[in-house]
Amino acid sequence: MSTLPYERPENDRSIARLLVFGLAVIISIGALTARLSYLQLARGGQNAAAADRNRTVLQAIPSSRGLVYDRAGRPLVTNVPSFTIKIRPADLPQSERDAVVTRLGGLLGMDPAEINAAIDANPGSRFDLVRIAQEVPEVTARLIAESNLELPGVQVVVEARREYAKGPLFSQVIGYTGPITAEQLARLKDQGYLPDDMIGRTGIEAVYERELRGVYGAETVERDATGRRIQVLQTVRPAEAGDSLRLTIDTKEQIYAQRALEWGMSTAGLKRGVIIVMNPQTGEVLAMVSLPTYDNNLFAKGISKADFQRLASDPNQPLLNHAIAEQYPPGSTYKLVTGTGALADGKITADTKLETRGYLTIGTYRYYDWNRRGFGPLDIKLGFGHSSDTFFYQVAGMLGIERLAWWARQYGFGAPTGIDLPGEVSGIVPTNQWKQDTFGQPIFPGEVYQAGIGQGYDVATPIQLLNAYNALANGGRLYQPQVVREIVAPDGTVVRPFQPKLIRKLPVTSSVLRTMREAARTVVTIRSTYNLVDMPIKVAGKTGTAEFGLRDAQGRLPFHNWFVGFVPGDPYKGDFSKGDSQLAVLAFAYDSNTIGNVATEIVKYYLQLHFGIKQDYRMIALLRRD
Repeated sequence: MSTLPYERPENDRSIARLLVFGLAVIISIGALTARLSYLQLARGGQNAAAADRNRTVLQAIPSSRGLVYDRAGRPLVTNVPSFTIKIRPADLPQSERDAVVTRLGGLLGMDPAEINAAIDANPGSRFDLVRIAQEVPEVTARLIAESNLELPGVQVVVEARREYAKGPLFSQVIGYTGPITAEQLARLKDQGYLPDDMIGRTGIEAVYERELRGVYGAETVERDATGRRIQVLQTVRPAEAGDSLRLTIDTKEQIYAQRALEWGMSTAGLKRGVIIVMNPQTGEVLAMVSLPTYDNNLFAKGISKADFQRLASDPNQPLLNHAIAEQYPPGSTYKLVTGTGALADGKITADTKLETRGYLTIGTYRYYDWNRRGFGPLDIKLGFGHSSDTFFYQVAGMLGIERLAWWARQYGFGAPTGIDLPGEVSGIVPTNQWKQDTFGQPIFPGEVYQAGIGQGYDVATPIQLLNAYNALANGGRLYQPQVVREIVAPDGTVVRPFQPKLIRKLPVTSSVLRTMREAARTVVTIRSTYNLVDMPIKVAGKTGTAEFGLRDAQGRLPFHNWFVGFVPGDPYKGDFSKGDSQLAVLAFAYDSNTIGNVATEIVKYYLQLHFGIKQDYRMIALLRRD
């Protein structure tokens, strides 16, 4: 009989497994209990602090941006409350993004693609708010705020918006604010700028950004699990309001200047134009108008893509301040430089007479006078008055290109004036070295002739040209133009009073400047400016015609018109022997091609408005296009 192995009863095995399982449970519970005790007793304080940090954040308190006033204290820029829609990308689930963006676009009347583009262009992190829309109607803002469950990550914020009282009248000077770019944020983050900040983009809004912005404060804010603000726990540091600006520009003068320029451009069918008015004694800009212009309120309210493209693609560049950011050949107005240099260097005297003919020759090339006949023997006053090209060809040849360039720089050409506006260009004053560097060859003698009459390579900005004539009108002091007169603290204290900024004194005798002022008066008295001499006020100045571009079917080049003029200290007596002028004005007419000088007619109309002259001296027939 075989023997079977011993078999343990089934119930014994079950008891053994139960004991092992029980032991494992006891060990696990013991470990968990020990860990919980450690966390509660040893780390409880640290974890409580971490939890508190999770529900409280340190948040910036935006400061109130400073205001802008005109010379007489009239408000030009204020802050008004506005509903703004923002999105925090971290709170917007990717799986719901399309639905949220589509619904939000429908509520705002926006293309969802624009919202997506704004989110993707966020210069900060996913936890920073992204501005989607500004100036949202209150009804829409409340509807969005009440739809927080359907619109995760979307927030309604009330913030200050810039309101520009005169809109297009001052846009080129004041500029506008806009959302900070990624590049700007990287540069300014250490100064307290935030990813959803607004920053000055052009005009004085940009140049005086630091003064206008003020200093942001800070507060501790409690938020719920969704990131929504519950309450302010503590104000760590209050915000400090920005300083305000008082301009040198008077709204009344700006309106006069714009009215005169708009009239001239409309009558002559022009597309671009500039008028600037200044006080030669101080460098203060009293009016500055560049047309076409734009309404900076479009940007303040959040400009649409279509509106921006319309402005950006306009061939006449309404977003550009042509008074400072474009350079053109100055034409005969530049003869101020040539005449001053020749007198100061002793090449001619006030009594020297030069024979003027229909043209001068260099080799086989002919350099014509504008009237193709010449004027016979002329001194500097009549040469300037008649604007004889052959007179100034000879004078330029006496000076040579290097001395001509040196005197141009003394008058401020070839370098920015330093005006407190962004985007100013330098102009060009040709020299041998400049042409060698640019074209690989020296200046030719005929190019010296051209430089002497403001053609060829010479280009200047309207502000440079007016500033040069300011130095003539005030007795030889070249000032830096300014459009901001004072910086004023929030309590009304003037923290930076106005002070003229002298660039240099011209290295020339008073007799040379007096001769050139009298030459500028001769321009008017011999009726080169037609009936300007008949006005009750006394004016001196210079016209200019500068050719450019391609010839038409008749072989004619298009041209620009200039006129720059000034009145003496007493505009009714007319003593130009003194450098006491308080008013100088320049007009520039782009691609004018009119029978007469449209820029002169624009200045004439401005002077009528400024001095309250009732009789109308405008000669509209001269504005017919040739």
